[in-house]
Amino acid sequence: MFTLITLPYAKDALEPVISAKTLEFHHGKHLQAYVDNLNKLIQGAEFEGKSLVEIVKSSTGGIFNNAGQILNHEMYFTQFVPKPSLPAPTGNLMSQIANQWGTFDAFKSEFESKGVSLFGSGWVWLAAKENGELVILQCPGADNPVCHFERSQLSFRPSAASGEISLRPLLTFDVWEHAYYLDYQNRRAAHLSALWQIVNWKVIENRYSN
Repeated sequence: MFTLITLPYAKDALEPVISAKTLEFHHGKHLQAYVDNLNKLIQGAEFEGKSLVEIVKSSTGGIFNNAGQILNHEMYFTQFVPKPSLPAPTGNLMSQIANQWGTFDAFKSEFESKGVSLFGSGWVWLAAKENGELVILQCPGADNPVCHFERSQLSFRPSAASGEISLRPLLTFDVWEHAYYLDYQNRRAAHLSALWQIVNWKVIENRYSN
């Protein structure tokens, strides 16, 4: 049985970037519904007892949608902190960002652009290949980088074959309307731009190094 994660901060701790009311609905209502739905769907099924990542990689339909949304939201909520100690990543992650984008601002600009231009609901992700190379993904619906697999040094595809390795999810911004509409209405770009203020880069660096 899956359970709703406990937020690592108070519901009003991320204001004004994310309001307490948004968290009340986003975490307490939307995520709770995904948890409840998945538990019902996998009861007595082949996926019962498997991890979220295992389910997301191998399921379809309603099971995939609910499991994917739980995985996405757990990574989303746990990557934030009220008062970040680091305004930007450091170490190997920052070096890789500089190597691929030139500057941190250039990386942020592309990341936000991918989030704004994603049609409909979904997620924009920063993910890593096994060799440490980074990629920004537009993932519609409940999609997650663990569903995308390396095929060569410069390409990936959303299906696994023998010997292929799934991408590692690092950072995500939620562009489902329920994530921002109470605070930003239809201003998705403003929502994405504001989220950098609360990113816990220590968490993102740990995901990258691990």
